[in-house]
Amino acid sequence: MIYFDHNATTPIDDRVIETMLPFFRLFYGNPSSLYRQGRYVRSAIDTAREQVAALVGVRPMQVVFTSGGTEANNSAFTVLNPGDKLAISAIEHPSVSEPAQHLAQLGNSVMAIKVDRNGIINEDEIDQAIEYKPTFVSMMLANNETGVIQDIAAISRQFIDSGSCIHTDAVQALGKIPVDFNELGVNLMSVSSHKIYGPKGCGALITSKESHIKPIILGGGQERGLRSGTENVPAIVGFGKAAELAQSELVQRTETFSYLRKLLEDRLTTIPGLTIFAKEAPRLPNTVQFGIEGMDGEMLLMKLDRKGIAVSSGSACASGGGQSSPVLSAMGVAEELAKSAIRVSLGKDNTEADVIEFFNQLETLVNQGVR
Repeated sequence: MIYFDHNATTPIDDRVIETMLPFFRLFYGNPSSLYRQGRYVRSAIDTAREQVAALVGVRPMQVVFTSGGTEANNSAFTVLNPGDKLAISAIEHPSVSEPAQHLAQLGNSVMAIKVDRNGIINEDEIDQAIEYKPTFVSMMLANNETGVIQDIAAISRQFIDSGSCIHTDAVQALGKIPVDFNELGVNLMSVSSHKIYGPKGCGALITSKESHIKPIILGGGQERGLRSGTENVPAIVGFGKAAELAQSELVQRTETFSYLRKLLEDRLTTIPGLTIFAKEAPRLPNTVQFGIEGMDGEMLLMKLDRKGIAVSSGSACASGGGQSSPVLSAMGVAEELAKSAIRVSLGKDNTEADVIEFFNQLETLVNQGVR
């Protein structure tokens, strides 16, 4: 199989699996236990915390482990109190947009920060958001569908005197481009393990001392009382190893992604009626989302699947609804073209041969007139 859906999830790196295995069979103690087995496991969690912290340029105590990016995003909203105002960009992942909608139903005022046709947060909208004086602002660093990268550091600087708590969902950016929490100038940042060749079921919320999040899970007081529950030790250890590898191999991976994406896009532009979304915007080096006039995206996806090629029509967390992408809609893409969308997200182990085979199969299907 040719796997081109790494923005949905990545295969676990063999080196990560090797690091995790002892914590399933040998070192199974509860990390809150005081005897030797528990202390050893606690030490392993501490090491993983250091590895994740190093990847994003923070101190270990700023890393709060969660069950994944979705929980980290939801946890960020706990800084809000009833009646507080919040602003989110119009292209956020459902794990940000849906909590915001829920808070709106509870009486909080919510502003949507619009983007332009390239998926970039609109400068005029930023000015309006600053005037709106929200308590909480959430803007993703890189979009999971289009790959568009926002200049979060510049935007955060504009909010610096407003007193807003700034959160960024960096789940898709991590491991593909440099991500430095302090350089971004944010108060909170969400990251996830299974997007960087680590295990599913583990993520983290990166916090600053100015951010006062509240726990959404109460109990044993783990993670400094911010996330109770006995830690998923194998997953946390795996996340740590994946973070270590992502840091040491970032340049190599980025070069591979960039080369393969250019190879793919050069060929895609030869297909009549094909549009690469946000082509002129800064994007993740591994991500290409395109639409083809007159094509049915989900049908094309299934046809490619029968050829042994896995791609996506958009966000794996919001697919299957039969509606066009809210992200593309926010960019002003016509609904018919948006419904033809296919997302290719490359991985570190993809090859030139994979790209060529995908293009050949796609071109054949388009010529056959998949509807």
